[in-house]
Amino acid sequence: MALIRRNQNLPGFSNIFDDFLNNDWSDWGLKNYSRTNTTIPSVNIKENNDNFIIEVAAPGLEKSDFSIEVNQGTLKISSEKRGENEVKEESYSRREFSYQSFCRSFSLPLTVESDKIEAKYDRGILLVTIPKREEAKPKPVRLIDIQ
Repeated sequence: MALIRRNQNLPGFSNIFDDFLNNDWSDWGLKNYSRTNTTIPSVNIKENNDNFIIEVAAPGLEKSDFSIEVNQGTLKISSEKRGENEVKEESYSRREFSYQSFCRSFSLPLTVESDKIEAKYDRGILLVTIPKREEAKPKPVRLIDIQ
C-alpha cells in the first residue's frame, strides 16, 4: 500500500491543484465515469410505430438489482449492488467492499401508456418497452373518394 503525503499548509489550494493534475485530460471517452470510478450506464432509445424501447447497458448485474418506477410522467431506472469479499492472510484479515449504484430518469411523453410498461433483462442489457397510446400510433393512408 502506498502512502501519499499531502501538503496541508494550503488545504483548499492543494486539493484543487491535485485534482487538476490527476485528471486524465487526454481521454475524453471517460465522460460516463464519476469521480468514484463508477459508471453511468449508456442507453439507447428506439422508437417504432407501437413502442418506445430503452436499452440500458448494465453488464454484471442481476434482474433483482434493478428498480423501475413511474411517477408523474417520469420513468426512473435505478440499480444498487453491494458485494463483500474477505481474504485472510496469516494473522491479518483484509476486507474489500464493493458498492455500485446508478439512477437514470426519463420524462415520458403524454402519448404513452405508462401503466403497460414492461422490462426484461437479458445478457447485460435491460430492455424497457413503453407502449404508445392508440391515438399516437400512425394511421394508415386512407384514400378519400371525390363526389
